[in-house]
Amino acid sequence: MRLLLVDDETRLTAALRKGLTADGFAVDVAGDGVEALERAGQEAYDVVVLDVMLPRLSGYEVVRRLRAAGNWVPVLMLSAKDGEHDQADALDDGADDYLTKPFSYVVLLARLRALLRRGAGARPVVLAVGDVRLDPASREVDVAGEPVELTGREFALLEYLARHAGRVLTKTELLDHVWEAAAETGPNAVEVYVGYLRRKIGADRLITVRGAGYRLVG
Repeated sequence: MRLLLVDDETRLTAALRKGLTADGFAVDVAGDGVEALERAGQEAYDVVVLDVMLPRLSGYEVVRRLRAAGNWVPVLMLSAKDGEHDQADALDDGADDYLTKPFSYVVLLARLRALLRRGAGARPVVLAVGDVRLDPASREVDVAGEPVELTGREFALLEYLARHAGRVLTKTELLDHVWEAAAETGPNAVEVYVGYLRRKIGADRLITVRGAGYRLVG
């Protein structure tokens, strides 16, 4: 079984690699999100162990991009955060399981075996919220059957909203997940791009919840 281990903690990856190899896995290691995407695009892995906090691209963004590209390799996410929203975000973004650090190696191994038994069957990639349809693989969007042209940032924002349809998303959350919280980006950027999206998909589909954030509705 081929496994991709993605974590920038060198002592942890060394220990896990040693244990997983002894348990029959062929283990490749990536130390940041960009390298993880490159390896996953070049090799056919049976399972990926992916840390949330990574240099260059977060684990959330890595799994989103894998799923957008139609890569449904089972992903077990690791995180030092144990909040229920962190786990929900990981699963909503496309992860198959979530394990909080520190963890038992025995539990990690059991989770991996469960994922391998489940396999990586084909999954639908088209997101639909009401009459808004978004295909992350082809990056095509249509509203009420009519195609809509979006920029890359507009598409990323709509995709995140669609994956959390019906939920109120704060500006901070959108910045963290769509802009990767770039230092030069402020909350005003969210307002600007929400405005762009409203003009393209209809203001009644993307509503403002005063004092809370934004919600995509069907």
